[in-house]
Amino acid sequence: MNYGLYVSASGALTNMARQDVYSNNLANVTTAGFKPDMFSIRTRQAVRQEDNLAMLDSNAMLERLGGGVMPLPTRIDQTPSALEVTGGPLDLGIEGEGFFAVRMGDSDDPIRLTRDGRLTLNASGMLVRATDGAPVLDTGDGEIQLNRDAAVNIASDGTVRQNGAAVAKIGLWSVPNAGAMVREGNGLFRTHGPVSESRTAGTGSIKQGAVEMSGVNPISALMQVTSASRAVQGNLRMISYFDNTMGMAISQLGRVT
Repeated sequence: MNYGLYVSASGALTNMARQDVYSNNLANVTTAGFKPDMFSIRTRQAVRQEDNLAMLDSNAMLERLGGGVMPLPTRIDQTPSALEVTGGPLDLGIEGEGFFAVRMGDSDDPIRLTRDGRLTLNASGMLVRATDGAPVLDTGDGEIQLNRDAAVNIASDGTVRQNGAAVAKIGLWSVPNAGAMVREGNGLFRTHGPVSESRTAGTGSIKQGAVEMSGVNPISALMQVTSASRAVQGNLRMISYFDNTMGMAISQLGRVT
């Protein structure tokens, strides 16, 4: 089989994955609190080197071409984004490092982290996420019950006051090992181990009446999608060239005159 065909195929597959990642980032350019994925690749060694089979015969010229490329696991860019002022009393933005904690279901590890601070009160007065109704937790991982008929004032440290009295304190958490965080979708993150064991007290502050904007730069994301698409097309074109070359070799070079 043509070695160049394999190298071009690895490039096509890798750039298709890159296109998928950046397309997802672009699709979330207006999603509050969204954190973009970062895509990276590595060069593969020739098969004999990669599989540590030094005793096998090989072709020195082919080994100089390497084994193509392959994608590495994506990483999440947790850089804090700018806040957009909304004026909503239950819209909360985080300035600096930190996450809100919410409870998802009744599993052994139900706590998830998010920077999407679009909150509301449900019918019973519980403070929940506006997008899915998940309860927002206080510093002791308890649910927060408020008076629906009283004004809500939230301080920068998360203290919630109604009628002049402190009634709750919203938990704000950090994860020192950002690489331990896993995206779950809908603006939620978990950790490889239990969230309660992976987090520490957050160092940021809460701003009432604002939400964090998406971390995606729309112009940069569009250029990345376009670049990945062109790279895919270029690799597919090379595959077509190799296919045509092999076809000519079979149909013409082996012909007996």
